[in-house]
Amino acid sequence: MPVAKEVLEIAEKIRNMEIRGAGKIARFAAYALQIQAESSKAPTVDEFWKEMKKAARILYETRPTAVSLPNALRYVMHRGKVAYASGADLDQLKFIVINAAKEFIYNSERAIERIGEIGAKRIEDGDVIMTHCHSKAAISVMRTAFEQGKDIRVIVTETRPKWQGKLTAKELASYGIPVIYVVDSAARHYMKMTDKVVMGADSITVNGAVINKIGTALIALTAKEHRIWTMIAAETYKFHPETMLGQLVEIEMRDPHEVIPEEELKTWPENIEVWNPAFDVTPPEYIDVIITERGIIPPSAAIDILKEEFGWALKYTEPWED
Repeated sequence: MPVAKEVLEIAEKIRNMEIRGAGKIARFAAYALQIQAESSKAPTVDEFWKEMKKAARILYETRPTAVSLPNALRYVMHRGKVAYASGADLDQLKFIVINAAKEFIYNSERAIERIGEIGAKRIEDGDVIMTHCHSKAAISVMRTAFEQGKDIRVIVTETRPKWQGKLTAKELASYGIPVIYVVDSAARHYMKMTDKVVMGADSITVNGAVINKIGTALIALTAKEHRIWTMIAAETYKFHPETMLGQLVEIEMRDPHEVIPEEELKTWPENIEVWNPAFDVTPPEYIDVIITERGIIPPSAAIDILKEEFGWALKYTEPWED
């Protein structure tokens, strides 16, 4: 059951964060399944489906926190599973899997545009916005508002230890948006000049809690203290279906060498541990609204999105496990 070389390369890039950002990870995961289906030389339907499940399993195991990845895999593999169980022939099954992958990628890209259109309505002329990490959905809100002629400035936090804030600052600046780049610990200091906070999400739970890059919760808490709106921009495939069944979201712990270079860490005392959580959890009471491609909802409405989008997923084992 060979897995295509390109699929293994994509999986490795997701694992080591060459491919990062929940939406980008999801699109690449779907694209990897498309590549597997297109390149498969399996002679039978059964062998083809085994190859697809193996590829999906490899992709699934790369990053445990960003639910966009398994949701992308579910979108493609569930449709393939239904076709496989219904007796589709090899060509039909390949077509369904490839088409589902392309459909997911298109819908994901369109969702970002739609979130920008909806979210920009909540941005006012003259607003100073604070953002954290690198979120295509959050950037879409700010870019759309700016392109509508609204005079905005954006405070971008550096987002250590991987410095995703640099990506955000450069991207916003490329659109002509004035940017102020600050260290993470300066967020509270500059909150007093901030009008709104706009951030993305890696996962959203059934109660509306947001899992996003480490530091998000502190910024949301500071905004709450200053009575400043915190808006989360997130596609519906970032809502976490398993949290409806009580599953807790695993917070990914990454290599300590991302925080302290390996050579430097060798000289440190042995009784110093370096912990490097990639994400934190922002309670729903610190969030004012969540902007999705379906519209703006309060955190308490997360369960409605989950039931509508992923209710079917709770009735089955994962398509790559059975």
